[in-house]
Amino acid sequence: MDYCKRCVYPENSKPGIIFDDEGICSGCRSFERKTISIDNADWDSRERKFKEILFDHRDTQRRKQNPYDCIIPVSGGKDSTWQVYVIREKYKLNPLLVTYNHTFNTPLGIRNLTNLVSRLDCNLIRYTTAPGSAKRIAKYMLKTVGDVTWHYHAGIMTFPITAAIQYDVPLILWGEEGFSELVGMHNLDDYVEFTKKKRQEHSMRGFEPEDLLQRENCELTRYDLAPFFYPTDQQLENVGVRGIYMANYIRWDGRKQAEFVIDNFGFETGRDRERTFNTYAKLEDIHANGLHDWLKYLKFGYGRATDDASNEIRHGRMSRNDGIEMVKKYDHVRPSDVDVFLDAVDMTEPELMAMIESMRDPQIWRKDKFGEWKTIDNVANHINDDGVDHARIPLIENERKPFRTTPENISPHTQTGTRQKEYVIL
Repeated sequence: MDYCKRCVYPENSKPGIIFDDEGICSGCRSFERKTISIDNADWDSRERKFKEILFDHRDTQRRKQNPYDCIIPVSGGKDSTWQVYVIREKYKLNPLLVTYNHTFNTPLGIRNLTNLVSRLDCNLIRYTTAPGSAKRIAKYMLKTVGDVTWHYHAGIMTFPITAAIQYDVPLILWGEEGFSELVGMHNLDDYVEFTKKKRQEHSMRGFEPEDLLQRENCELTRYDLAPFFYPTDQQLENVGVRGIYMANYIRWDGRKQAEFVIDNFGFETGRDRERTFNTYAKLEDIHANGLHDWLKYLKFGYGRATDDASNEIRHGRMSRNDGIEMVKKYDHVRPSDVDVFLDAVDMTEPELMAMIESMRDPQIWRKDKFGEWKTIDNVANHINDDGVDHARIPLIENERKPFRTTPENISPHTQTGTRQKEYVIL
């Protein structure tokens, strides 16, 4: 297995990472382009374009006497809190906040969402999937594609578009285009926008709800899948729905944005993370940083710590050697929320493991002589590969700070060291 000589991503990173002749991955090259090649004048120009889009839509909406200038999909996480701050406070627009509730919530996530709505004084609509439907979908999609959070992504990527049509609000403001940030799927100059095709191919693992219902012996109903049916082309055209990514127009740094909302809006951090050192991200639900990410490791041999370390390395806040230590410490860890899921869907761990047996990537996983799955390589074996020293980017010493746990921001009933035993629905 080849590993990026700058960050810690393996060559089988999804979706479709590419290594150049120097052994540096497309994600690192894309980040380099954003931080080095794009100067302040270019970013100023991008922000002007952004403001033109915002204010054109604002003026149109207000001429129609529509109370909402735009839609912002939110979870209550660090990024959506920062997005709402920028749109509400800096640009003085009136957004409609839209949340898809997958029902696998954490108490901390519910508090952060409540805090976002309260502190920034916004209207929010929230679609809550029936808890039984959520469990049925999670179990079925685990068997089908090895993903217990398919309904998260399907809901997050569909309900805001449905709301845009229902409330006649054409402009949807997404944060970052995730695959561009991680693996450099798109060039920043492409100004890529939200599309149904990309949503289906990546976020929804290739399946629209119609596809699932046509599968032989499908265990799901149209009622279960109700929130995931995409509007028709005619409906989209009638409203003029357009989804843009703020990170194409404004410098984007999830960690600095987290620090800002901690200091200014009382955003609560995590602590005692099981699968990463990052205490700011993926706090809203119990499985995203747990079972969902562990399944990624079991399939592809890397997990959330690889993602987070690569991001910190690119920003000059962590050395590659330190990033490798984080990967060694966290990526393989079995999270405690596995037991919550198994209990919820009435499944045993051997049954779960059997479901993903055929999904193991043979590039990284092999069975030993005892029939146990073992990784055949890892990034620790590539700490001193040829070209690593040449590929390093300098550390920014005053940026090398640990992630905060800010106990002053954590509600009194949060207990250190306890693990969530059940889902919080509302």
